[in-house]
Amino acid sequence: MSSLFDVQTQLTFYGAYHSNRVNVIIHIICVPLLIWYHILMASEIPVPTFVPAIHHSFSKHLAFELNWPAIQTALYLAYYFALEPFAALLYTPQMVLSLLTATAYARTPAHITQAIILHVVCWIAQFLGHGLAEKRAPALLDNLLGAVVLAPFFVHLEILFALGYRREMHKKLNNEIGKEITKVRKAKGDERRAAAAKAN
Repeated sequence: MSSLFDVQTQLTFYGAYHSNRVNVIIHIICVPLLIWYHILMASEIPVPTFVPAIHHSFSKHLAFELNWPAIQTALYLAYYFALEPFAALLYTPQMVLSLLTATAYARTPAHITQAIILHVVCWIAQFLGHGLAEKRAPALLDNLLGAVVLAPFFVHLEILFALGYRREMHKKLNNEIGKEITKVRKAKGDERRAAAAKAN
């Protein structure tokens, strides 16, 4: 359980599936969009009756509702603050803005159809990134919850690292990711050799 809140462990897990530069760029583009489209679709899910009905429009393009996306956003941010507080603080405006704009857009006609189409496009792009560039199955096939929850924060940290954020942490993380990738490749090589020996 303690590893769940260890930023090094969690980012090593996720980073081992996202070490190829092309794949990382695809995720930097697609993950924020997926979050936004997810909020659009999840806004349609009714909340229990005991949840207070809170609705507020800041403008035509910014709105807040106490719904499942708002609850999920709060939980995600709480987890990110537990992992890496300052990076989470820097990420908070982006996530809140995504919530407010998507909530406002969810009131427009045909938003579900648009969200589903673009959601599918982004997922296809990410699977192609894993298959063609990373040459490894997505993290969600091994740890669905970890991959889905970590993806937005990992993308955010990738951008921060590129800007020079916590260089020592980044260096250590890259070393751990390299070790993890080497371990996985060795295991796959052993499996292939064992299968070949068995076939012979």
